[in-house]
Amino acid sequence: MADEKTVGLREAVSIGVGGMVGGGIFAVLGLAADLAQGGTPVAFLFAGLIALMTSYSYAHLSKAYPDRGGTVRFINEGFGRGVFSGGVNNLLWVSYVIMLSLYASAFGSYAPNLIQITGDKSLDQHLFASAIILLATGINYYSIKVVSAIESYAVIIKLVILLGFVGIGAVGLVGNPSLSQLSLGNWPSPLTLVTAGMIIFVAYEGFELIANAAPDIKSPEKNVPRAYYIAVIFVIALYLAIAVITVGSLPFKQISDAQDYVLAEAAKPMLGQAGFTIITIAALISTFSAINASLYGGSRVSYEIAEDDELPHEFTAQFWNQPIGLLVTAVLTLIMVNTLKLESISSTGSIGFLLIFAVVNMVGFRKAAEIGCSRIVAATSAFLCLAVLAALLVHNFQTSKLNLLIAAVTVATCFACEYLYKHFKSGADS
Repeated sequence: MADEKTVGLREAVSIGVGGMVGGGIFAVLGLAADLAQGGTPVAFLFAGLIALMTSYSYAHLSKAYPDRGGTVRFINEGFGRGVFSGGVNNLLWVSYVIMLSLYASAFGSYAPNLIQITGDKSLDQHLFASAIILLATGINYYSIKVVSAIESYAVIIKLVILLGFVGIGAVGLVGNPSLSQLSLGNWPSPLTLVTAGMIIFVAYEGFELIANAAPDIKSPEKNVPRAYYIAVIFVIALYLAIAVITVGSLPFKQISDAQDYVLAEAAKPMLGQAGFTIITIAALISTFSAINASLYGGSRVSYEIAEDDELPHEFTAQFWNQPIGLLVTAVLTLIMVNTLKLESISSTGSIGFLLIFAVVNMVGFRKAAEIGCSRIVAATSAFLCLAVLAALLVHNFQTSKLNLLIAAVTVATCFACEYLYKHFKSGADS
């Protein structure tokens, strides 16, 4: 029988790179630079190393359990279909909503620099963020093929622009007085560096999308691990270069003032207003494509969870020929982006994904003999995820108890809803 698998190594790497270099870097670069200062590249490196170690478990699990459910399947394989697995999988779905809110917030921050609607920048940000969610939802209902086409073109456009930014920016660093900001004297404490890396960890989470494509990847034994490692290492290098150029091009005060659109501001010293406009357009394209793809992904996650009996079966129902989860995901995103600040969204998203990735690494540890995974690497990765998660929680406790409360309520609600669903379902069945 002919091999019906259609995804080659290049396409698989593109899925991972496209998932990571979505709206994340545009949304969180300013947050990281404001907190990590001269150590911003180190913060990105540390977050990237956590992602790279976690991708080891993902690679082995993707080969052993190729499934379009991806992370949902792995967690159920490792811990069965109980309250714990259901709670973690619910958190995965909610984390998609958080990522959507992050991308929409970034779109809303960049767009008013090109077009003003009311003259009130804060109001314009909310209007643009809400409008782009509604537009992307409409496109998802209209045609999934259009979603795929937008994503394939957007990946090329944003990478060309970002690589161009890196190339021109590297030349622009020569003689720039801000370059001295990268010196050790401008680095914060090691704990703050780690915390900064974890706040922006959401910029790396997209590599897990490779797991959903695993059933279609050609020569999976060889190409699945390569896809994960090449994608993550490439994005680490790209983010490091962007972080160095940004901190080396702009004074810290300017970075702080332009925190929500700092990447566009960083293009000004080399290319002037034209550079600012080009990067702003790249940000809008990237965040729009990320919202498009994540809306589809989020609706699929809720569908998979419902199929596995971890959400009410109503989530397997169709509305306008798409899973009902698409509409629910869009509504939740609209609520979140219009009620939470960017830092709260980013922090909650990072906490969610660090917890999910810690659990996936635990699955790698528990299933090591079955999937050919090193127990030491999987255990170390799980420990690191939990250790840096603890550091992030401590930071939030010290600096923003509201962010900590939002994250705690989010996680607790995911597990409480699963417990109540299982409890009432078992009662109804009996």
